[in-house]
Amino acid sequence: MLQPTPTSSLRESRAVVLETDRLVLRQPTLADVKAIAQVVGDKRVSINLRRVPHPYTTDDAISFVTTIAATIDTVFLVERERVAVGLVGVSWENETAPELGYCFGVEHWGKGYATEAARAVIDYAFEEFAIDQLLAGARVLNPASRHVLEKCGFQWTGVELHRFLALGSSTPVDRFKLERGVWSSIKSWSNSTRR
Repeated sequence: MLQPTPTSSLRESRAVVLETDRLVLRQPTLADVKAIAQVVGDKRVSINLRRVPHPYTTDDAISFVTTIAATIDTVFLVERERVAVGLVGVSWENETAPELGYCFGVEHWGKGYATEAARAVIDYAFEEFAIDQLLAGARVLNPASRHVLEKCGFQWTGVELHRFLALGSSTPVDRFKLERGVWSSIKSWSNSTRR
């Protein structure tokens, strides 16, 4: 049965592990903070994330892991052969408009990992929760991220200005949405499994 929206009971399901053909997605722990800091600490990554400062330190990664453990956000560390390659998750800050987000280490760009991981999390969100849509955004200056969203079925809805901590200013962001009906019609992409 689909949960209407995430609640504190979601914390109990945090042990969920998603597996795709090449990736394993699991809850990040304090043991992962160095890997997270390495991925997010690269300025080419941090300038594309709204709530991330630059420089991004190990202390920032510790704060991130402990904060998400206390929220209802759904965040997965993405691993390839036991090496952290990125993060992907859903923010439930607005429960009626959950938002997909992701970032990957620069050395892992262009390998299809973002699309593969995003699709696994999209499936998880629509299969577990009674949501009508997922939202997402990508900086206008980040065509690769926009391309990931388009490959996942997201449709462009317009441009908004958002403040980015690492930039210290606002910048234009392309906004996207993926409706449940569109997702269910293209879901044949999925090779992910859940443990």
